[in-house]
Amino acid sequence: MESATLDSELRLVCTTISRLLDLDLMPWLAAKTDPDERQMQMAATVVADRLCGSVADPIIRNAQEERQLRAIAKYLDSLGYLHIALSSGQTFRDMWEGTYSFRTNVPVGDGLSVNLPVDVVIQPKVPHASGYPILIECKSAGDYTNTNKRRKEEAQKVRQLRTTYGIDICFALFLCGYFDSGYLGYEAAEGIDWIWEHRIDDLKGLGL
Repeated sequence: MESATLDSELRLVCTTISRLLDLDLMPWLAAKTDPDERQMQMAATVVADRLCGSVADPIIRNAQEERQLRAIAKYLDSLGYLHIALSSGQTFRDMWEGTYSFRTNVPVGDGLSVNLPVDVVIQPKVPHASGYPILIECKSAGDYTNTNKRRKEEAQKVRQLRTTYGIDICFALFLCGYFDSGYLGYEAAEGIDWIWEHRIDDLKGLGL
Protein backbone atom coordinates (compact mmCIF):
# COMPACT_ATOMS: atom_id res chain seq x y z
CA MET A 1 0.00 0.00 0.00
CA GLU A 2 1.32 3.41 -0.89
CA SER A 3 2.18 5.64 2.06
CA ALA A 4 -0.40 8.28 1.05
CA THR A 5 -3.16 5.64 0.86
CA LEU A 6 -2.07 4.09 4.16
CA ASP A 7 -2.16 7.50 5.84
CA SER A 8 -5.65 8.20 4.47
CA GLU A 9 -7.02 4.85 5.60
CA LEU A 10 -5.48 5.15 9.07
CA ARG A 11 -7.05 8.58 9.44
CA LEU A 12 -10.45 7.06 8.70
CA VAL A 13 -9.85 4.38 11.34
CA CYS A 14 -8.86 7.03 13.88
CA THR A 15 -11.93 9.11 13.02
CA THR A 16 -14.19 6.13 13.68
CA ILE A 17 -12.48 5.35 16.99
CA SER A 18 -12.68 9.00 18.04
CA ARG A 19 -16.45 9.01 17.51
CA LEU A 20 -16.82 5.91 19.68
CA LEU A 21 -14.73 7.19 22.57
CA ASP A 22 -16.56 7.85 25.85
CA LEU A 23 -15.24 11.29 26.81
CA ASP A 24 -17.13 11.23 30.12
CA LEU A 25 -15.29 8.06 31.04
CA MET A 26 -11.97 9.35 29.68
CA PRO A 27 -12.01 13.11 30.42
CA TRP A 28 -8.28 13.45 29.86
CA LEU A 29 -8.79 13.06 26.12
CA ALA A 30 -10.80 16.27 25.82
CA ALA A 31 -8.51 18.04 28.28
CA LYS A 32 -5.47 16.74 26.37
CA THR A 33 -3.73 15.76 29.59
CA ASP A 34 -2.26 12.50 30.87
CA PRO A 35 -4.61 10.35 33.00
CA ASP A 36 -3.64 9.53 36.55
CA GLU A 37 -3.59 5.96 37.85
CA ARG A 38 -7.10 6.17 39.33
CA GLN A 39 -8.62 7.42 36.08
CA MET A 40 -6.91 4.70 34.10
CA GLN A 41 -8.05 2.00 36.52
CA MET A 42 -11.65 3.24 36.49
CA ALA A 43 -11.79 3.50 32.69
CA ALA A 44 -10.25 0.05 32.25
CA THR A 45 -12.73 -1.48 34.72
CA VAL A 46 -15.77 0.07 33.03
CA VAL A 47 -14.61 -0.87 29.52
CA ALA A 48 -13.93 -4.43 30.66
CA ASP A 49 -17.40 -4.63 32.21
CA ARG A 50 -19.00 -3.40 28.98
CA LEU A 51 -17.04 -5.93 26.96
CA CYS A 52 -18.08 -8.78 29.26
CA GLY A 53 -21.69 -7.64 29.00
CA SER A 54 -21.63 -7.50 25.21
CA VAL A 55 -20.30 -11.06 25.09
CA ALA A 56 -22.45 -12.48 27.90
CA ASP A 57 -25.80 -10.86 27.08
CA PRO A 58 -26.56 -12.83 23.88
CA ILE A 59 -25.44 -16.06 25.57
CA ILE A 60 -27.79 -15.42 28.49
CA ARG A 61 -30.60 -14.33 26.16
CA ASN A 62 -30.27 -17.52 24.08
CA ALA A 63 -30.27 -19.65 27.22
CA GLN A 64 -33.39 -17.89 28.47
CA GLU A 65 -35.12 -18.46 25.13
CA GLU A 66 -34.31 -22.16 25.30
CA ARG A 67 -35.78 -22.26 28.81
CA GLN A 68 -38.91 -20.47 27.59
CA LEU A 69 -39.33 -22.99 24.77
CA ARG A 70 -38.96 -25.86 27.23
CA ALA A 71 -41.62 -24.29 29.47
CA ILE A 72 -44.02 -23.92 26.55
CA ALA A 73 -43.35 -27.49 25.39
CA LYS A 74 -44.00 -28.88 28.87
CA TYR A 75 -47.22 -26.90 29.14
CA LEU A 76 -48.52 -27.86 25.69
CA ASP A 77 -47.60 -31.51 26.27
CA SER A 78 -49.66 -31.43 29.47
CA LEU A 79 -52.63 -30.27 27.39
CA GLY A 80 -52.20 -33.19 24.98
CA TYR A 81 -50.51 -31.31 22.16
CA LEU A 82 -47.92 -33.02 19.96
CA HIS A 83 -44.59 -31.47 18.99
CA ILE A 84 -43.79 -31.88 15.29
CA ALA A 85 -41.08 -30.83 12.86
CA LEU A 86 -42.35 -29.68 9.49
CA SER A 87 -40.79 -31.51 6.57
CA SER A 88 -39.43 -29.86 3.44
CA GLY A 89 -42.18 -28.31 1.36
CA GLN A 90 -44.59 -27.99 4.29
CA THR A 91 -45.60 -24.62 5.73
CA PHE A 92 -47.17 -23.57 9.00
CA ARG A 93 -50.58 -23.85 7.30
CA ASP A 94 -50.02 -27.61 6.85
CA MET A 95 -49.99 -28.27 10.59
CA TRP A 96 -52.85 -30.43 11.81
CA GLU A 97 -54.97 -29.82 14.88
CA GLY A 98 -53.35 -30.25 18.29
CA THR A 99 -49.73 -29.82 17.16
CA TYR A 100 -46.98 -27.29 17.70
CA SER A 101 -43.53 -26.58 16.26
CA PHE A 102 -40.54 -24.44 17.18
CA ARG A 103 -38.51 -22.01 15.09
CA THR A 104 -40.74 -22.28 12.07
CA ASN A 105 -40.36 -20.14 8.96
CA VAL A 106 -43.56 -18.34 7.99
CA PRO A 107 -43.54 -17.05 4.39
CA VAL A 108 -44.57 -13.41 3.96
CA GLY A 109 -44.51 -10.74 1.27
CA ASP A 110 -45.44 -10.68 -2.39
CA GLY A 111 -45.38 -14.22 -3.67
CA LEU A 112 -44.52 -15.39 -0.13
CA SER A 113 -40.89 -14.87 -1.05
CA VAL A 114 -39.56 -13.98 2.42
CA ASN A 115 -39.31 -16.43 5.32
CA LEU A 116 -40.12 -14.90 8.70
CA PRO A 117 -38.78 -17.00 11.61
CA VAL A 118 -41.31 -17.52 14.42
CA ASP A 119 -40.35 -19.12 17.74
CA VAL A 120 -43.54 -21.09 18.41
CA VAL A 121 -46.38 -22.08 16.06
CA ILE A 122 -49.44 -23.81 17.55
CA GLN A 123 -52.42 -25.21 15.67
CA PRO A 124 -55.19 -25.43 18.31
CA LYS A 125 -57.29 -28.55 18.69
CA VAL A 126 -60.18 -26.40 17.53
CA PRO A 127 -58.61 -24.13 14.86
CA HIS A 128 -59.42 -20.44 14.74
CA ALA A 129 -61.97 -19.28 12.19
CA SER A 130 -59.13 -18.06 9.99
CA GLY A 131 -57.60 -21.54 9.99
CA TYR A 132 -54.19 -20.08 10.77
CA PRO A 133 -52.12 -21.38 13.71
CA ILE A 134 -51.17 -19.22 16.69
CA LEU A 135 -47.77 -17.54 16.35
CA ILE A 136 -45.73 -16.76 19.47
CA GLU A 137 -42.44 -14.91 19.84
CA CYS A 138 -40.35 -15.55 22.97
CA LYS A 139 -38.72 -12.47 24.49
CA SER A 140 -36.60 -12.07 27.61
CA ALA A 141 -34.81 -9.05 29.04
CA GLY A 142 -32.33 -8.84 31.91
CA ASP A 143 -32.84 -5.07 32.24
CA TYR A 144 -34.82 -2.20 30.74
CA THR A 145 -31.97 -0.93 28.55
CA ASN A 146 -32.55 -2.76 25.28
CA THR A 147 -36.29 -3.41 25.34
CA ASN A 148 -37.24 -0.12 23.68
CA LYS A 149 -34.74 -0.81 20.90
CA ARG A 150 -36.23 -4.24 20.32
CA ARG A 151 -39.93 -3.32 20.48
CA LYS A 152 -39.95 -2.22 16.84
CA GLU A 153 -38.84 -5.70 15.74
CA GLU A 154 -42.13 -7.25 16.84
CA ALA A 155 -44.16 -4.38 15.38
CA GLN A 156 -42.49 -4.83 12.00
CA LYS A 157 -43.01 -8.59 12.16
CA VAL A 158 -46.73 -8.35 12.92
CA ARG A 159 -47.23 -5.80 10.13
CA GLN A 160 -45.66 -8.19 7.64
CA LEU A 161 -47.85 -11.03 8.88
CA ARG A 162 -51.06 -9.00 8.71
CA THR A 163 -50.22 -7.62 5.29
CA THR A 164 -49.81 -11.19 4.04
CA TYR A 165 -52.49 -13.08 5.97
CA GLY A 166 -54.93 -10.42 7.16
CA ILE A 167 -55.77 -8.96 10.55
CA ASP A 168 -57.08 -12.28 11.91
CA ILE A 169 -53.61 -13.81 12.18
CA CYS A 170 -52.89 -14.42 15.89
CA PHE A 171 -49.46 -13.17 16.98
CA ALA A 172 -48.48 -12.86 20.64
CA LEU A 173 -45.40 -12.41 22.82
CA PHE A 174 -44.18 -14.73 25.58
CA LEU A 175 -42.33 -12.45 27.99
CA CYS A 176 -39.85 -12.95 30.80
CA GLY A 177 -37.93 -10.24 32.61
CA TYR A 178 -37.90 -6.46 32.53
CA PHE A 179 -40.51 -5.11 30.11
CA ASP A 180 -41.82 -1.76 31.27
CA SER A 181 -45.02 0.12 30.48
CA GLY A 182 -43.33 1.95 27.60
CA TYR A 183 -42.54 -1.32 25.84
CA LEU A 184 -45.91 -2.91 26.62
CA GLY A 185 -47.80 0.23 25.58
CA TYR A 186 -45.99 0.31 22.26
CA GLU A 187 -46.83 -3.33 21.56
CA ALA A 188 -50.46 -2.85 22.65
CA ALA A 189 -50.78 0.09 20.26
CA GLU A 190 -49.72 -2.28 17.47
CA GLY A 191 -52.42 -4.74 18.52
CA ILE A 192 -49.92 -7.23 19.95
CA ASP A 193 -50.94 -9.16 23.08
CA TRP A 194 -48.54 -10.89 25.47
CA ILE A 195 -48.33 -13.67 28.04
CA TRP A 196 -45.98 -13.56 31.02
CA GLU A 197 -43.94 -16.70 31.55
CA HIS A 198 -44.93 -16.88 35.22
CA ARG A 199 -48.59 -16.87 34.10
CA ILE A 200 -48.25 -19.51 31.41
CA ASP A 201 -51.89 -20.61 31.87
CA ASP A 202 -52.83 -17.37 30.10
CA LEU A 203 -51.87 -19.15 26.88
CA LYS A 204 -55.33 -20.67 27.01
CA GLY A 205 -56.67 -17.19 26.32
CA LEU A 206 -55.27 -17.48 22.81
CA GLY A 207 -57.68 -20.31 22.10
CA LEU A 208 -55.76 -23.48 22.94
